[in-house]
Amino acid sequence: MIELQHISVKLFLQEQEGIDLAALVPVFHGWIQEQIFDELLIDVADYRHVPDGPGVMVIGHEADYSVDNTDGRLGVRYHRKAVLNSDNQERLRQAIRSAFAACLRLEEDPALNQKLRFNGQDVEIVVNDRLLAPNNPEIRQAIEPEIRALADKLFGAGSYQLTWQTDPRRLLSATVKVSKSFTAKDISQLI
Repeated sequence: MIELQHISVKLFLQEQEGIDLAALVPVFHGWIQEQIFDELLIDVADYRHVPDGPGVMVIGHEADYSVDNTDGRLGVRYHRKAVLNSDNQERLRQAIRSAFAACLRLEEDPALNQKLRFNGQDVEIVVNDRLLAPNNPEIRQAIEPEIRALADKLFGAGSYQLTWQTDPRRLLSATVKVSKSFTAKDISQLI
């Protein structure tokens, strides 16, 4: 059995004109001041100058939160850095729960004028550990039941499409595309 650690979840956002990521800097500083999540939040990093890059990040001890534009797709990302002593399903649930909590908080933040909205369909799950989970067919086949078990619980069996990033040079990642749109609040209540 493969032990999944360092799980990253990206929730893709609706394409909108006029999204200014600079507005995230004071919002993320507020997150640090209030320590709103379970992880210790430490600093804000602004990478807006990097094309298709990490955007604006809240750096934490156990995990990072960001609004990034990796691969040219804007999204809210949660990235767990610290080892979580649990089983794979709980690690996946924890990462999904944290990503949706951050997304919901950004959607509801008055400083952002409702500019950031989850697109209601696309969730990317990445294992950021090439040693534990290299991106190859054997590993993808071994962890697919774990990803499907979570997706079945959240979205219903047969209501989504699961695709894999197959380039071995990239991190192991799967994208769940749901056929019926849902909100960040819907999922936050399920997890």
